Amino acid sequence: MSRGGPRVLRAEPLAAAARPDQYPRPGAPEIAFLGRSNVGKSSLLNSLARRRQLAQTSATPGKTRLLHWYRVERSAGELWLVDLPGYGWAKVSRRERRTWAPMVEAYLGARPTLRAAVLLHDLRRDLGEDETLLLAWLAERRIPALLALTKVDKLKPMRRAERVRRLRAQAGLAPEAVIATSAEQGLGIADLWRALDARLGRP
Repeated sequence: MSRGGPRVLRAEPLAAAARPDQYPRPGAPEIAFLGRSNVGKSSLLNSLARRRQLAQTSATPGKTRLLHWYRVERSAGELWLVDLPGYGWAKVSRRERRTWAPMVEAYLGARPTLRAAVLLHDLRRDLGEDETLLLAWLAERRIPALLALTKVDKLKPMRRAERVRRLRAQAGLAPEAVIATSAEQGLGIADLWRALDARLGRP
């Protein structure tokens, strides 16, 4: 598990939307980020972009209720990171939660510039039905998926390695598609960038 990663030349918010007619016009390749509420999507996005406040973090689950696009420019080229609404136990109304799945599926199922999806998951928890179904849904639509295991700094190294092996087996993904990360300590960020670049066809 490595620290560091490629140099980010620029990173900035691009757009926020709830419906396809509000999406920014397709441009650079896009990477979607999904996961349960409070799994650490905003923190990981900030670590990838080398910006502390690019995506707003919150201790309140369910804060992200729109799709948010972030433009990231590196020497390898430009790409857009897309933060999708979280799912799970967020304390929001049932009516609002019912709009999330159609919102997410409308994006994932029809965005022509989508190149991969990153599912974030807390290393300390086993995959649930939501994660299993989501990975199967992505596979059916031939959307390359990565599993980013978050908050690995919460466990000691031996226990951490054991959990990575277990979750890799549960997900049924190739070893290189499962990356252990810690946004707080910067662990695994370079590994995640390498995995993303491989799916973008970049060296």
